[in-house]
Amino acid sequence: MDTTSLYLGSNREREPVALRLPMANRHGLISGATGTGKTVTLQTLAEGFSRAGTPVFMADVKGDLSGLAAPASPGGKIAERLALLGRDQYQPRATPTLFWDLYGRQGHPVRASISELGPLLLAHILELNDTQTGILYSCFRIADDEGLLLLDLKDLRALLGWVADNGKSLGRQYGNLPANSLAAIQRRLLVLEQDGGGHFFGEPSLNLRDLMQRDFSGQGVVSILDATRLMQSPRLYTTFLLWLLSELFETLPELGDPPRPELVFFFDEAHLLFQSAPRPLREKIEQLVRLIRSKGVGIYFISQNPLDLPDTVLGQLGHRVQHALRAFTPRDEQAVRAAARTFRPNPAFDTLAAITTLGVGEALVSVLDNKGAPTAVELTLICPPESRIGPLSAEERQTRLAQSPLAGRYEQLLDRESAFELLERRLAQQPAAAPQPRPSARAGNRDSLLESVAKSTLRSIGSQLGRRIARGLLGSLLGGR
Repeated sequence: MDTTSLYLGSNREREPVALRLPMANRHGLISGATGTGKTVTLQTLAEGFSRAGTPVFMADVKGDLSGLAAPASPGGKIAERLALLGRDQYQPRATPTLFWDLYGRQGHPVRASISELGPLLLAHILELNDTQTGILYSCFRIADDEGLLLLDLKDLRALLGWVADNGKSLGRQYGNLPANSLAAIQRRLLVLEQDGGGHFFGEPSLNLRDLMQRDFSGQGVVSILDATRLMQSPRLYTTFLLWLLSELFETLPELGDPPRPELVFFFDEAHLLFQSAPRPLREKIEQLVRLIRSKGVGIYFISQNPLDLPDTVLGQLGHRVQHALRAFTPRDEQAVRAAARTFRPNPAFDTLAAITTLGVGEALVSVLDNKGAPTAVELTLICPPESRIGPLSAEERQTRLAQSPLAGRYEQLLDRESAFELLERRLAQQPAAAPQPRPSARAGNRDSLLESVAKSTLRSIGSQLGRRIARGLLGSLLGGR
């Protein structure tokens, strides 16, 4: 194998089946029924990208991907598979890893501020209706205009309360702001906080550079998000990953088709992304998937059924790894036929029949050739990973966290002056007064508020007076930190 290809396995003739790195940012799909080997394929791909120097981000929804940080113990079924593959280059070794966790228990805490997330994604988390979403957009606009930095949930609650108290005067500029809609949003915030979602909002925010590291040997670091608890809040799970993709899109420069991806992003349980998203958000997701490849980012969706993804997204996935599907229902049969039709036929076997008879660790694989055209489907034995199949022990994970180069960087929560403190101060100074008219450019209060925004390193545009925060494709802040 040359250094421009990522070995996946071998076909029946022991010929290698490989993914070409210059085409790896064209996105992909790993699908198949439970227990057919998707996780092992995911692990093999992740460490392959890492060996090639590409950083990887992946969510660990079942808790068994942490084994990437430890070498494999070859023997048993692994030795049998290697013999079938005729693979003599197998070398048990660990992959450089970083562990992350929104709740800060199984990895470094991951946070974003309310201002960074933006109203579109926040409305999705809170399951707001169209009217409530419109009100939330107005509140963000008011916060931007007033220089009120929203870091965490208490900042947003303070803003909603202040808007409710001054709704009549604010309504002249921002439209009707009904108190019942504001109260409904407040109640949804309480539910989110009770479910533990408040851990995600605050500072220090995640620095994207920490997800795009290489170790001293040039291997890409694999960032593993522990999602075992997060999966209990599927909207928070999908919203966080969407926010992360949006941040990457807005921050990274245009690269076209680099010789290898700058980052590979594995999106597990992809059906959760599309089944609950309203149409406007789905359209923006489809647009994001289409555009982000030019930034050198490859997205690989993992799902049980290829029908879980809309056709507009499936059409953008050039690499396909299809594990076995079971046809127990009419919808299952439809999924099998749909999966078979997506492959370029191979005269050596019947693709439709093969999908239901694949064994564990076998898959139908089609990748893009050097011209960007899909190759004929190959019945492939997937190569086992060189890292451990199965999770680290609790002691092993804690040891690696203690030795992490990011140890101590995100653990301490920051709570600096933001909307909550500023509005409390206004209330103390003028408890019965209506909102003050916008001061002139010389007014010290306005300048101090703008300085608060500047100190938060949020990129904004416009003049010093009447400044507007620039927001990107999914409503998150435009530009990096």
